[in-house]
Amino acid sequence: METVQNNPAAEKARVPVAHPMLAMMGMLIGGFVGMFSETSLNIALPQLMAQLNVSTATVQWLVTGYMLMIGIVLPLSSLITKWFTTRQVILFALIDFAVGAIISAVAPGFGVLLLGRMIQGIATGLILPLMFTVAMQIFPPYKLGAAMGMVGLVIMFAPAIGPTLAGIVLGIASWRWIFWLFVPFLVIAFLFAVTSLKNIAPVTRPKIDFLSILLSMVGFGSLVVGVSMASDHGWGSPMVLGALVLGIVVLAWYTHRQLTMEHPILNLRAFAIPGFRVGASLVMINFGIILSAMYLLPMYIQKGALVPVALTGIIMFPGGLMNAIVSAVSGRLYDHIGARKPAMLGFIISMVGAILLALTTTQSAIWYIILAHVVLMIGAPLAMSPSQTHGLNSLTGPIAADGSAIMNTLQQVVGAIATAIATSLLGIGQAAYYAGGAHQAAGAFVNGAHYGFYFTFALAVIGFLVALRLPKAEKYGKHE
Repeated sequence: METVQNNPAAEKARVPVAHPMLAMMGMLIGGFVGMFSETSLNIALPQLMAQLNVSTATVQWLVTGYMLMIGIVLPLSSLITKWFTTRQVILFALIDFAVGAIISAVAPGFGVLLLGRMIQGIATGLILPLMFTVAMQIFPPYKLGAAMGMVGLVIMFAPAIGPTLAGIVLGIASWRWIFWLFVPFLVIAFLFAVTSLKNIAPVTRPKIDFLSILLSMVGFGSLVVGVSMASDHGWGSPMVLGALVLGIVVLAWYTHRQLTMEHPILNLRAFAIPGFRVGASLVMINFGIILSAMYLLPMYIQKGALVPVALTGIIMFPGGLMNAIVSAVSGRLYDHIGARKPAMLGFIISMVGAILLALTTTQSAIWYIILAHVVLMIGAPLAMSPSQTHGLNSLTGPIAADGSAIMNTLQQVVGAIATAIATSLLGIGQAAYYAGGAHQAAGAFVNGAHYGFYFTFALAVIGFLVALRLPKAEKYGKHE
């Protein structure tokens, strides 16, 4: 088969850059902080519930509210990069994140803390798609697997290591220091962006379709709000059903408008390409697996297994380390064998990890909890990076930037929905335990966590079935 050496076109990056790694560094650090922020608070939720006097359903908004803002901003990322340079967008995002982190760190109550979190979400929504778009432009196609593996390492490692670092911080200081921890990293990222980041796309400033922006915000927002309210009010509540119906109807209108406009804000025509459609679906499912499990696990360890918060972070470290190793390797696997085999194997391993978590009890040994987490953290990243690279690699030309925005938008929205569903199932499982006549709080929490882990398992099964649709050969790769 034809190799890269015999295909000069495959050797060249779309936008040549002297030092692509330096150009990426500010975004990679900013993306790491953004994804770290997405899950680092999970381990602090029990403490925040007690200190701020809020319920589980309310405190989960610190997670879903953050992802909601990402989901609102992401669809606009393609338009924003046509109005402002890459450098301007990233520098603004890093400053915005620092402001949000400081507001959260000094927050006197839940409302201000949530405001700070949502401001941070705006920044992450700007940085995430640009990481992928810039990487796709400045690295040659035959290095895309390794480049996307590097980006995947940031995306996958940060959520896994977040609870570990947060646990250490909570063991020696208050939850406020989690936010202060972000600031020095953001300063370093800002310096890299100032010195090394260049613009990689022309600023064309097209006409803005404000109706599409409004439809996007209302549609995605209503969907996430509806699922999140189900934890408190139940799935049959008129408020929940109303928000869900509104979200679906408005998103249908938004989709129709994007498909019929000459210059859409988000080019949903990318879904007409089978490779992107399958790759994007796998990324969304995988993100749902990770966030549902990473939301439930730290709380199970503390409130089900009754382990202290500092030790919780240490228990989650081996899984985070394994996640980093597999994320780095899986990107390179794509360059050699494509996406199909790593994705299928990854979802099978994820099923095993989810089942192990669903078999936990109040008396489970620490080694068993670590093992279950490690298994899940082998499977999820093994499937993630190859699926993502396959999806984005199927797009060429201007639509490539839209593909990155679409994938990241839906990934965050699905992540927020998965977290909200896990919260709802947690409550249902606890209620079922108490309805059976038992009264032990830890036992109730474990039973609720099991319901959530069953959902994680179901997502892994769906992911495996979708992965069967991946091709046996890839368009780019060193060995076709």
